Amino acid sequence: MSISATMVRDLREKTSAGMLDCKKALEETKGDFEAAVEWLRKKGLASAAKKSDRLASEGVVVAAVKGNSGALLEVNSETDFVAKNDMFKAFVKESVESIVGSATAPADIAALSDTSLKSGKVGDQLKEIIAKIGENIVLRRFERYDSKGLVHTYIHGDGKIGVMVDVETTKPTADEVRTFANDICLHVAAMNPLALRQEEVPADIVAKEREILKGKAIEQGKKPEMLDKILEGQIRKFLAESCLLEQAFVKNPDLKVREYMAETGKKVGDTSLNIKRFLRFELGEGLQKRSNNFAEEVAAQAKGH
Repeated sequence: MSISATMVRDLREKTSAGMLDCKKALEETKGDFEAAVEWLRKKGLASAAKKSDRLASEGVVVAAVKGNSGALLEVNSETDFVAKNDMFKAFVKESVESIVGSATAPADIAALSDTSLKSGKVGDQLKEIIAKIGENIVLRRFERYDSKGLVHTYIHGDGKIGVMVDVETTKPTADEVRTFANDICLHVAAMNPLALRQEEVPADIVAKEREILKGKAIEQGKKPEMLDKILEGQIRKFLAESCLLEQAFVKNPDLKVREYMAETGKKVGDTSLNIKRFLRFELGEGLQKRSNNFAEEVAAQAKGH
């Protein structure tokens, strides 16, 4: 197939590899974007695991906490100007508060759209705002945590990243526990762990990483009889760097997160203190921008809302 300049540019933006290398990668993979990223990584020309995806959308991630319930909500728009609009900000704030304000979480986006706000249902309010602002706006995703301990949220960069953590504790009002929960949110925002523990990393992700590392090792001329030993060490390092509890704590790299957690539990006299789960929303992640006309992409998502 023909490899366009736009395809090469998009691949270069994501991987920071050279233009000719990007063109070669796309030719070798017959235009498959994700396969081209892997091809470059195997050649040692890109480090996709250390680069966040280029955002393909604008909008905002917002959070709300009420009692023992917390929620994150992502709302996409065509331009970043909308995220600064007072009408838009009031709408997303009321929408995320409605998620934690009900007895149970809405089942999905359709159920959220049917939720009643002060001025009508979420979906109807959304249509009115779209009409007034003249830009497509999409309720993309949300999640709610109901905690038996402490749920804490954090929003970074004016809504570019949202984090929520559920901490198991018998002392949810202790200042040290609240500081711990906030620190974990800051850490997750910065380090973007794949999972809480090593055994929770999906097997397909580990297999894919192993394949990439193997290809890179072969490309570097490593001896075949040494590959298994090399890959075993690299996978151990990958899992340690990818799992929250095993990561070096961002505010004190001399401690692993699990060690910081144990220290906090000891300080407050709560041996049960534990991170039960966490969630990280990055604005636009997973949305691959296919062209310069983002309006078309958002409009396609908006169908049915």
